[in-house]
Amino acid sequence: MKLIHLIGSEIMKKHDFLKEEDLKEYMLKEIDVIQSIINRMASNSFLIKGWAITLIVATLLLKGDNYQTLIAFVPLIAFWILDTFFLQTERKYRMLNKWVIKNRLKTDAFLLDMNTERLKKDKDYKTEYKVASIPKIMFSITLITFYGSILLIIIAYVIFIVSMQTGIIIF
Repeated sequence: MKLIHLIGSEIMKKHDFLKEEDLKEYMLKEIDVIQSIINRMASNSFLIKGWAITLIVATLLLKGDNYQTLIAFVPLIAFWILDTFFLQTERKYRMLNKWVIKNRLKTDAFLLDMNTERLKKDKDYKTEYKVASIPKIMFSITLITFYGSILLIIIAYVIFIVSMQTGIIIF
């Protein structure tokens, strides 16, 4: 097979030396690789949520002056942004998967190329393959529910600790 000539190909034109059966076989392999990447991104997102809760609780349990509990906002924001990045990357690979299913039997361009940035060059990018920006994903229903609820808990805890230490009852 002349697969070596195809890997990393930057042009999108049909080559005559791959048969449709070969393209089907490569399509299945590509879909399998892309799906494993998507699963890895989802697993990373799950682990990040666990680490976020662990480190936020650890920072809230630190004893010190009134404002030391504000340190809990650092891991919250850091993990929220990191989780957003993994979710965006997962969505990009879902779009790559969609592209492979739609186009692989028509062309062997980008064969086994897992670079999601190449989708920006596709004529259907804005209508079919575009993924939302980081700020938009950051405030999506799923992430705002998870991290927003933690944010509210941290704020309530900080208010409670400050009111207990100063003697001013806010609640």
